[in-house]
Amino acid sequence: MTHFCDSRFHPLKFSDKITLPEKFTFPFYYEPHPLCIEAAKDLQQYLESQTEFVHNFGLDANMEGLVIGKMFGVMVVKNQAGDLGYLAAFSGKLAESNYLNGFVPPIYNTLNTDGFYKKGEAELNTLNRRIETLEAATELKEAKDILKQSKDEAEAEIHAHKALMKAEKKRRNQERDKAKQVMSEDAFQKLFDELKEKSIGYQLQLKYLKYHWEQKINEAEEVLNRLQQPINDLKAQRAAQSAGLQKRIHEQYQFLNAHGETKDLLDVFQDTTSPVPPAGSGECAAPKLFQYAYENGFEPIAMAEFWWGASPKSEVRQHKQFYPSCRSKCEPILGHMMQGLKVDENPIEQSISYEADLEIVYEDEYLLLVNKPHEFLSVPGKTFSESVLTKMKTYLPKAKGPLLVHRLDMSTSGLLLVAKSERIHKHLQKQFIERSVKKRYVALLDGELKTKSGQINLPLRVDLDNRPQQLVCYEHGKPAVTNFEVQAIENGKTRIHFYPVTGRTHQLRVHAAHSKGLHMPIIGDDLYGVKTNRLHLHAEQLTFTHPVTKEVLTITFEAPF
Repeated sequence: MTHFCDSRFHPLKFSDKITLPEKFTFPFYYEPHPLCIEAAKDLQQYLESQTEFVHNFGLDANMEGLVIGKMFGVMVVKNQAGDLGYLAAFSGKLAESNYLNGFVPPIYNTLNTDGFYKKGEAELNTLNRRIETLEAATELKEAKDILKQSKDEAEAEIHAHKALMKAEKKRRNQERDKAKQVMSEDAFQKLFDELKEKSIGYQLQLKYLKYHWEQKINEAEEVLNRLQQPINDLKAQRAAQSAGLQKRIHEQYQFLNAHGETKDLLDVFQDTTSPVPPAGSGECAAPKLFQYAYENGFEPIAMAEFWWGASPKSEVRQHKQFYPSCRSKCEPILGHMMQGLKVDENPIEQSISYEADLEIVYEDEYLLLVNKPHEFLSVPGKTFSESVLTKMKTYLPKAKGPLLVHRLDMSTSGLLLVAKSERIHKHLQKQFIERSVKKRYVALLDGELKTKSGQINLPLRVDLDNRPQQLVCYEHGKPAVTNFEVQAIENGKTRIHFYPVTGRTHQLRVHAAHSKGLHMPIIGDDLYGVKTNRLHLHAEQLTFTHPVTKEVLTITFEAPF
């Protein structure tokens, strides 16, 4: 039996009932092909039993060191002899190495100690140490302290003199007014001139003070600038060397495609919205797999990527779960590398409902509520115009204003509130902003939840590498709060009610799936769990105050699951 580490091409045993796909996997939204599932199982068996390397994936409580889960990729390929097998790759580095037996190599090895990158990195580190030494110098600290002290003393002394001038002016005015009542005209004129001279004297003193401190501060700044200049020169040198090193690194990543054409990182990203490649571009598993396949004459058949290890703190990642390639780094790269291959159409575009009958659940002369089907847009998208909003514009041709008071995710079904006039829309939207509208969602979770009720408080922001996915971020995330109550547990599934306090994008989906939330994805969640026939999440109840009648309305439309 061939050991995993003996070759980078791993023969694949599979049932004759499994047919080859007609097109290659669309890597950004897919269900893994059965061949990829078999390949992943084979790789996972190796990871569970291997002794070739040491890496703390967070699966062994007794292992020490930083826990780092990892994305692995498998690509089913056909070799030149027509044999089927698979290639395996990991994202980034593993066990502090870019090269491990059995896995495809990196496109460019940044860890090569004899390469220009490591030498350039060492030069930058030397510059950093020189900068740190100069910045820590006692002389520099003293110069900064003297400058700050001079500015503080100048401000205090000038402020005190201005206060004295104000008080003296008030005293002179009082003396002048009093003297005018009792003095002769000549005597008063003499006093007036004396007081004026005093005023001029105070103004001259202020002018001198400002000049004196300006000179002193300038001298302190000159001393500081002389000490700061070598630091600034080193920082400019560091920035130039870093930019040059980065450019040279980008040029080393030469990506092939099925036509045999090559582009480097800068070429790949030049026509994107972000011409500067994000950090780590080209280090993901998918580009490594394509590159090795093309370089060695393998025909790509299908591909899948899975997470191995403990869940990270921010993203939703489940051990052994399949995930799409990242968008920000891999989409431009794979867009080039897949040229020449027949690739599946984007399944998400095929899953969108182009036609849907909207069931009106409640309607009066001011507003209505409709039941939005799953996989149907609330508002028109960049590519697809058909939506609840477009249908409402047809249904209510005389209505004015934005119509939709709120939105639902495309995959979520349930109640949407529609206002027939701008005035009603503003009134209803105000209720949403003030959070006086009560919303109840029903969902099916993939597992049996032990906690019967509670609150989830995990701040969310968009995942910049994988839009539109969201991640937990305590530093930059917006507050996101969800209350929940378990309704029933049956056949390994939990029926649950969600009561969102806030309304962040994908809030309920992330709060359900994240390891710090319920750690139990909603059934059918193609972003944070496992895709099925649909996302089992439904907005089934809305409670709000009618803008005209002032009646509190509770409208319910039960979930179809």
